[in-house]
Amino acid sequence: MKKMGINQGKRQEGLRNSFLKSICVGTLLLVFTVLLVGGFWIFKSEAPRPLVVTENGEVLFTKDSIKGGQAVFQKYALMDYGSVLGNGSYMGPDYTAEALKIYTEGMHEFYAQKNENTPFKNLTAAEKIVIRETVKEEMRHNRYHKNKDTLVLTEAQVYGLQQVRSYYHEVFTKGDGWGLQGKLIKEKDLPGTNRAWVAKGDQITQVADFFFWTAWLSSTNRPGDKISFTNNWPYYEDAGNVMTYSSILWSGVSITVFSLFMALILYVFYRYHLGMKEAYTPGNFPKINLNTIPVTLSQVKAVKYFVIVSLLFFIQVMFGALLAHYYTEPESFFGIKWIAELLPFSIAKGIHLQLAIFWIATSWLGLGIYVAPLVGGHEPKRQGLLVDILFWALVVLVFGSMLGQWLGVKGYLGNNWFMFGHQGWEYLELGRFWQYILALGMIIWLFIVYRGIRSALKRESDRGGLVHLLFYASIAVPLFYGFAFLIQPDTSYTMADYWRWWIVHLWVEGIFEVFAVVIIGFLLVQMKLVTKKSTVKSLYFQITILLGSGVIGIGHHYYYNGSAEVWIGLGSVFSALEIIPLTLLILEAYEQYKMLRDGGVDFPYKSTFWFLISTALWNLVGAGVLGFLINLPAVNYFEHGQQLTPAHGHAAMMGVYGMFAISLLLFSLRNVVDPKVWNDKLLKIVCWLLNIGLAGMVFITLLPIGLVQLKLAYEQGYWASRDPKIFYGQDLVHNLLLIRAVPDTIFLLGVIGLVYFCIKVFFNLRKPTHGENEPLPVKDLTLEED
Repeated sequence: MKKMGINQGKRQEGLRNSFLKSICVGTLLLVFTVLLVGGFWIFKSEAPRPLVVTENGEVLFTKDSIKGGQAVFQKYALMDYGSVLGNGSYMGPDYTAEALKIYTEGMHEFYAQKNENTPFKNLTAAEKIVIRETVKEEMRHNRYHKNKDTLVLTEAQVYGLQQVRSYYHEVFTKGDGWGLQGKLIKEKDLPGTNRAWVAKGDQITQVADFFFWTAWLSSTNRPGDKISFTNNWPYYEDAGNVMTYSSILWSGVSITVFSLFMALILYVFYRYHLGMKEAYTPGNFPKINLNTIPVTLSQVKAVKYFVIVSLLFFIQVMFGALLAHYYTEPESFFGIKWIAELLPFSIAKGIHLQLAIFWIATSWLGLGIYVAPLVGGHEPKRQGLLVDILFWALVVLVFGSMLGQWLGVKGYLGNNWFMFGHQGWEYLELGRFWQYILALGMIIWLFIVYRGIRSALKRESDRGGLVHLLFYASIAVPLFYGFAFLIQPDTSYTMADYWRWWIVHLWVEGIFEVFAVVIIGFLLVQMKLVTKKSTVKSLYFQITILLGSGVIGIGHHYYYNGSAEVWIGLGSVFSALEIIPLTLLILEAYEQYKMLRDGGVDFPYKSTFWFLISTALWNLVGAGVLGFLINLPAVNYFEHGQQLTPAHGHAAMMGVYGMFAISLLLFSLRNVVDPKVWNDKLLKIVCWLLNIGLAGMVFITLLPIGLVQLKLAYEQGYWASRDPKIFYGQDLVHNLLLIRAVPDTIFLLGVIGLVYFCIKVFFNLRKPTHGENEPLPVKDLTLEED
C-alpha cells in the first residue's frame, strides 16, 4: 500500500511538471507571436522617409538625405552623446526635442514678420496666441502624399527647416559650448562608395535634415488620427504635443493589473509549493569538502577568464568616473583638455557600455566552461585547447573593438565606420566585423559547453530536465544575439530601434536572466542545498512568468520611437508585471540566506551567496521598483531619456548582472584555488563596498537629479530638461554631481579589492586532479529523486 501511495504521488508530480512545461512552452509561443506581429505592425505604420519639397515643387531634401543624416548621427556616435526620439545618452540634448523647438520657433518668426513685420518677441500677447495656434494647426496637418511618396512643406515650415539647418551648422563647426567638440562632423565627406546610406557631400546639412525629419514625425498627426507618429512626444505645447489619453489610461490599468496578478501568482506559488525545497533536514546541513571535488584542466584554464573579468571591470569603472567628471567639466579633465580631445564623451560612453557587457558576459562564459565537466561527469579531449582559443578570440574582440570604435568616431575609417568602427547604436556600438567575432565566440563557447555536458544530456531521459534546461538556456545566448544582424545602416530609425531593443532588453534582460535563474538552480542543486525535483518545477514556473511578462514588456521602449499607440498599452501592462518574478526571486534569495545562516562557518560558498543575495535585492529595487517607476506612461512621457533612466540602468545592470557575474566568478574560483589563499573577509568587504557605492551612486545622485529633471520637463517642456546649459547649469544639479565622487570612490575601492583578489588567486591554483575522459566523482544531475 505504501509503495502504491508513493507511485501515485510520483504520477501526480509528473503530471504537474508536464502541465508546467506545457504552460511554459505555450506562454513563450504566445508572447513571441505578439512581439513579432507587433513588429510587423510597426513596419507597416512607421513614418515615411519621403522626398521633401516646397509647395512649388522645389526639392528640399530626399529620402537618401534622411538615410545619410541618420548615418552621420551613427558614424560620429552622437547617440552616445545626446539622443534622438529620447533614445541615447544624457550629456547632450535630445536632438528631436531641440530641432522641434527650433522648427516651431522658426515658424513663429515667419508669421510674425509676414503679418506684423516685427520679431515674434515684440508682439502682443493676443498676437502671439493667434500665431501659436496657426503654427500648431499647420504643423499637425499631415501633407505627406503616399501615392507620390512626397512630403510638401509650407512656406513657414521651409523657414523652420532653414533655421534648423543654420543652428546645427553652427553647432557642428564651432561646438555646442557644453561637451560637443567643434568641427566634429566634416562638411564634405571623403568619396569612397556609392551605397546610399553612406553620407556624402554636406554631412552637416544631412544630419540637420535627419533631425528635422524626426521633429516632423513627432509633431505631425498620423494619417486618420489626432496624435503624432510618436504619440505626441516630446512634450511641447507650442507644437501641440501633450500627453495622450492612452498614457493616462494605461498607467492606471497597468497598476491595477499588476496588483491583481501579484496576488494571483503569489497564491499559486505558495498553494502548489513552487519554490525550491531544501535537500537536507534541519540540523543536518550538508558539509562540503572542497578536496573531494574534482578539478580538470579546462577548469584551471578558465581562471584567466575571471582575471580578465576583474581587469575589464576596473577599466570600465575608470571610464565611468571619466564620464561622471564630464558632467561637471564638459570639455576637459581637471583642466587637461587633451584628455577630452583624445577621449570625448561619446567615445568614452561607448567603451564604458561595451566593457560592461564584455566583463559580465565573460564571467558567464567562464562559469559555463567551469560547470561543463561537473555536469557531464568527464573532461572531453582537447577541451583545454578550445578554452585557450576562445580566450584569445575574446582578447582580440575586446581590445580590437575598442580601438575600432575610437578610429571610427575620429573619422579615420572613412566609410568603413559601420564595419570596423562604431556602429552608432547605444549598447550596440560594436562594428559589424566585431559583432561577427562576438557571435563566433559565443558559438565556440556553446560548443565547449555541449562537449562537456553531452553525455549528461544523453543520460537524462526527460528532455525538459535540469541538464536540458541548462543547455537550452546556453543555446539562447548566441541565438538571440543574432537579431543584432537585422539592423543595417539604412534601416529606418524606428525599425532599427525595434530590433535594437531585442538585444538590449530581450537578450540582456530576458535571455540572460533566464540563464541566470537556471544557473542559480543548478548551483544550489550542485551544492546539495535544494532538491533537483523542486528546482526544475520552480524553474519552469519562474521562466514562464519571467518571459511571459518580459518579452511583451519590451514594448515600454516603443512608446515614443515612432511605433503605434498600441504599444503604450502592451508595454505598460507587461512592464508592470515584470516586477512579479523579481519579487519571487527575492523570496527565493531569503530562503537561500536562511540556508547559509543555518550552514555554519564551514560552508565554503559564503562569498558566492553574499553576491547572490545582493543580486536578488538589486533585482527587486533596481530592475523592479525603479523600472516600474519610469515605465508608467504618465511618468515616462516627461522622463523618457532623462537621468531617472540611468538610475534604473545602473541599479539593474551593475546591481543585477554585475553582482551575479561576480557570484559566478567566486563560485568557479572556489574549487580551483588553493584554499589557503581564499579570503572571505576581503570578499565580504568588497561586497559591502560595491553595494554601498552603488546605492550612493543611485540614491544620492542619479535619482534626485532625475526627479529635478522630471519637474523641469513638466514645467517648461521636455526640450528644457535636455538642454545641457539649462539643466546642468543649476547649482543643485551641479552639487549633486560633485557629491557623486564619494560613492564612486567607495565603489572603486571595492573593484580594486576584487582585482587584487583575482590576481592573487591566479598564482595559487590547484593542479588538475583528473585527466581527459577520466570519470569525475560528481553528483549525477540526470538521476531522478525520491
